[in-house]
Amino acid sequence: MKLFHSPASPFVRKVMVVLHETDQLDKVELIPTATTPVATNPDLKAANPLGKLPALIRDDGPTVYDSRVICRYLDNLGGGTLYPEARVWDVLTLEATADGLMEAAVLMVYEHRVRPEDKVFDGWVEAQWGKAMGAVQAINDRWMGHLAGPMDAGQIGVACALGYLDFRHPDRDWRVACPDLAAWYAKMQDRPSIAATAPE
Repeated sequence: MKLFHSPASPFVRKVMVVLHETDQLDKVELIPTATTPVATNPDLKAANPLGKLPALIRDDGPTVYDSRVICRYLDNLGGGTLYPEARVWDVLTLEATADGLMEAAVLMVYEHRVRPEDKVFDGWVEAQWGKAMGAVQAINDRWMGHLAGPMDAGQIGVACALGYLDFRHPDRDWRVACPDLAAWYAKMQDRPSIAATAPE
């Protein structure tokens, strides 16, 4: 299989963590891919009509895209422990919360990176930060019991989302209002799959 890959993407990082956790790194070739919403990589667009990372080219079927779909596909391929049936709706909801957090944080970056400086809308950037922090606060207030359980795709999503906040928005300290989540994340960073995929 082949994975369109960018080490800075938190959505790609989710997939990489799943590959580590399911011991499937040797089954996937990484294709380094640079792309933006206004300059989509043509090879990526040929594989994924949305032109978004990540996308997984399979040997035996159509390309799989959207990190949630790829993660579940790889988990199934590797034995299926990250989406336990007994609590799958909780896992999927937490993963969706983490993905929404990442999406808001990525949009903040793109607002400054791809929009002309005189057209940057600071109010919109702050609104995205409000969404991101709303998700962080909700995880801290409602999901700590889940995060204390066995490793699953929801936890992977949260760890990758928080890592992206630290990577791209280090001046906006999410930890102050969320000490329980901060303590969980500090321990999570020592997990080999999380440490090995940290963005540089």
